[in-house]
Amino acid sequence: MVSKFRRMMTATGALLVCAQVTAAGAALAQDKLKVAAGQRGNWDSAVPEIMQRSGIAKKYNLDLEILYTQGSGETQQAVISSAVDVGVAIGTLGAIGAYSKGAPIRIIGAQSTGAGDLYWYAKADSGITSIAGNAGKTIAYSTNGSSTQTVVKAFTEELGTKATPTATGSPTATLTQVMSGQVDIGWSAPPHGLELMDQGKIKKLATGNDTSLKDQTVRITATSVDVMTKKRDQINRFMQAYRDTVDYMYTSPEVMKVYSDWLQISPALAQRTRDDFFLRPSIEPDNMKGLDKIVQDAVTFKFATAVLTKEQLADLIQIPAPIKK
Repeated sequence: MVSKFRRMMTATGALLVCAQVTAAGAALAQDKLKVAAGQRGNWDSAVPEIMQRSGIAKKYNLDLEILYTQGSGETQQAVISSAVDVGVAIGTLGAIGAYSKGAPIRIIGAQSTGAGDLYWYAKADSGITSIAGNAGKTIAYSTNGSSTQTVVKAFTEELGTKATPTATGSPTATLTQVMSGQVDIGWSAPPHGLELMDQGKIKKLATGNDTSLKDQTVRITATSVDVMTKKRDQINRFMQAYRDTVDYMYTSPEVMKVYSDWLQISPALAQRTRDDFFLRPSIEPDNMKGLDKIVQDAVTFKFATAVLTKEQLADLIQIPAPIKK
């Protein structure tokens, strides 16, 4: 009888231990978020990747599944369809255009202010020396609704560009098309193309900051109404982790190793990418810059048919408040 009792107690104890382990595991389980980002490797769109690799996401009980797209048009569609929870580096005018047509998209953060990181170039021996003119030539942008498309429209309106806009996808795909003669003027963003520029194989013609876009938030972070409703707490934590990651990217000596190891580039090129093209204020997520001009440009560049009202902007832009620590 005693032996039977001991066996029962042992079994009961084992069950209790298993239950405790299971409960502890459940308590520690991280919330998964699917995140889409345009252009793998760009410093500004690397925030989710660095968030995950640095352990900041885990600090906020988040586990990110990160997908990379050919441009913000693709990222935006993934958000609108709720195929992903969050989209990073979506063109601001594209988001306004989608919202004005009834798409269930909501802006949860500024992502990139100014467009000095986006540059347009031609082969060194192409004979093209300026972004202006170039009738009969072609000029690249990534995807419809992207910030690169917005810059090309600004080149046309403000700088007299006459080349035909052509969607070419990522910087890598665009470079292939430029070097093979399929496209005359390509687009890129650091670190992509910097070594070729240094070698004299391509020459920079202009950046997005040569237009009025230099004073505007050109890309944003967004989610869908469905995700905002069902996962508001996770979205709030994601945006706080985003803030912490931006701080880490500009204060931690470890970040250059994280970034360069991920892309398999030299730490010097990683440092140049940040220091020469991305001042910290340009990727702070809490303030949308130049909204008055942005809503006008959305109509001028034919992303929307009417200027959004203040009420519509308040509905579209819902940046979560910082979490008190």
